[in-house]
Amino acid sequence: MNFRTNLRRLMNEVGCDFIHQLPYPHVDLFFWRPDDGTINFGDYLSVVVVDHLLRHFGYTLADEVPRQTRLFAIGSVLHYARNDDVIWGSGVNGRPGQDDLNRRVQNLDVRAVRGPRTQEILRRRGIAVPEVFGDPALLLPQLFPNRFRPTAKKPWVFVPNLHDLSLIDRGADTVVSPLGSWNRRIDAILEAELVLASSLHGIIVAEAFGIPARYVRLSSGESEFKYRDYYEGTGRFAVEFASSIDEGREMGGAERLNFDHRALMSAFPIDLWSGNS
Repeated sequence: MNFRTNLRRLMNEVGCDFIHQLPYPHVDLFFWRPDDGTINFGDYLSVVVVDHLLRHFGYTLADEVPRQTRLFAIGSVLHYARNDDVIWGSGVNGRPGQDDLNRRVQNLDVRAVRGPRTQEILRRRGIAVPEVFGDPALLLPQLFPNRFRPTAKKPWVFVPNLHDLSLIDRGADTVVSPLGSWNRRIDAILEAELVLASSLHGIIVAEAFGIPARYVRLSSGESEFKYRDYYEGTGRFAVEFASSIDEGREMGGAERLNFDHRALMSAFPIDLWSGNS
C-alpha cells in the first residue's frame, strides 16, 4: 500500500470515523465513502458543511448530546436511512434496481430534502416532508464568505462523476477529479468561467458561487433522477443535458438557480445538539 493510499485512509479515519466510536450519545453524521479509502469531495462536503454550521452555534460533531441519533445531510443516500434518522438536504438516488428507501423504514424526521422528486417519494411512503429544498453544499458561500473566490483563470473545466473517470484523460488541465481534498476541488472549480460536469457537486459548487454550469451525461452510470431533483429543487424544470463536453461548451450554462439559502439554513436541526426542539 503506497503513501498516498495510506494518507487518504488516515484522512477518512481522522476526519469522521472516530466520531462513530464515541462512548456517549452523539450525532452520527452519515455520508457515503468509497470502499478503497479515497474521498469523494461532494460526499465529504457533508462533514464540512455540518461541522462549520455547528461551530457558528458553539457546538461540534464530537459533542455529547441529549440522545443518540443519525443525521443525513449531503448525498443521494436515503436508501441507507433507518427509522428515526434525521434528514437535512439528502436525496433519493433513483438508480434502477435500487430501493429508494428501505422497506422497513416507516418514520423519518425530515427537515429538508434536495428536491421535490425526493419529497414525492417520501410522501408516498407516508413520511411528512416540508417544503424546504436544496443541497446543503449550496450554503458554502455563506459559510466561507472570505475563503473561496471565482478567478476565471480558465475558459472551462470538466468535473467527472466517479463512474466517468475511466472515460476521460484525468491528467488534462481542464479536468478536475472529484477525488481528493474538498478545498482544492473547490479552488479548481472556481478557476473556470464555465463548469461542465457529470459530478452533481461539480455543478452545485459552481452554481453556488455564481459560475454557469451544465450537466454532461457521458454515461448511464448515474440515474438522471438526482440531477433533476437538484434542478427542480432550485426552481428549474426544463434543464437540457449535454451528451458530450463539446456540446456542453456550445450550450453554455443552465439558467440561474432560484434558491434562498435562509430557508435551508433555518431548517438545520440544531436542536439535536441543544436539546431545544
